Amino acid sequence: MSEHVRAEIASQPACWARAAGLLDDARRVLPAPGERVAVVGCGTSWFMAMSYAALRERAGLGETDAFAASEAPLGRDYDAVVAISRSGTTTEVLDLLGSFEGRAVALTAVGDSPVVAAASSSLVLDFADERSVVQTRFATSALALLRAHLGHDLAPVIADAEKALAEPLDGLTDIEQATFVGRGWTIGLAHEAALKLRESAQFWAEAYPAMDYRHGPVAIAQPGRLVWSFGPPPAGLASEVAATGATFVDGSLDPLAQLVVAQRLAVALAEARGLDPDRPRHLTRSVVLPGG
Repeated sequence: MSEHVRAEIASQPACWARAAGLLDDARRVLPAPGERVAVVGCGTSWFMAMSYAALRERAGLGETDAFAASEAPLGRDYDAVVAISRSGTTTEVLDLLGSFEGRAVALTAVGDSPVVAAASSSLVLDFADERSVVQTRFATSALALLRAHLGHDLAPVIADAEKALAEPLDGLTDIEQATFVGRGWTIGLAHEAALKLRESAQFWAEAYPAMDYRHGPVAIAQPGRLVWSFGPPPAGLASEVAATGATFVDGSLDPLAQLVVAQRLAVALAEARGLDPDRPRHLTRSVVLPGG
């Protein structure tokens, strides 16, 4: 079990290094400073869009919004759309590109996919494509490339990913529920971590902005449950969670590398439940709707 997803998780440091090698191509096609941008995707790709949008805007490079592809309000005055789609066949993404009259950049793993044909330009990360239904390395490699384009040094991020592959999971597989929290660009990573546990292990997992976690969701914290912060938690949150008896996790690794640990936890939880994360229930590699 888990043959494909385990190998794909382990390959992420090497994939991120290869993604960094596409930086010149990225500079030619990704939005320039000052452009107003919408970043879209579905599921995992939407969560990567959330992280990129927050980072780009925080860097002062222009207004940047992230949307689920089905919900993007393209009547707004965007200079460009960045569409993330591993397979390049997702119906909602193709529908969006078909209705957008401006410049569109596709970020995909499949060079001859419909999304490449529908976009003005593309970045193809075919080395990060996956046999697994559950996404791991394509999504993180796409975000790694986008971070490099924003000026992030990927060398320490890749080094942290190597550490993440060896990070112990002691005690974490005994939990009954998990909540992931983040701030700014790591909110998207928190959502993605929770999705991995739901997809791979049919496990109860949620995600929230860390400051908003206190506004209701903390009510479910109790012994046997986990709260995991991507990036530094807000002041006082760790002690508040500890008072509930729940386990609180944060760490010194780059948040993208923390996501690698969460991916490994998803696999471990699946196997502990007798499930095969290579064959998740009710899921397919791409959502292609009737008539799409």
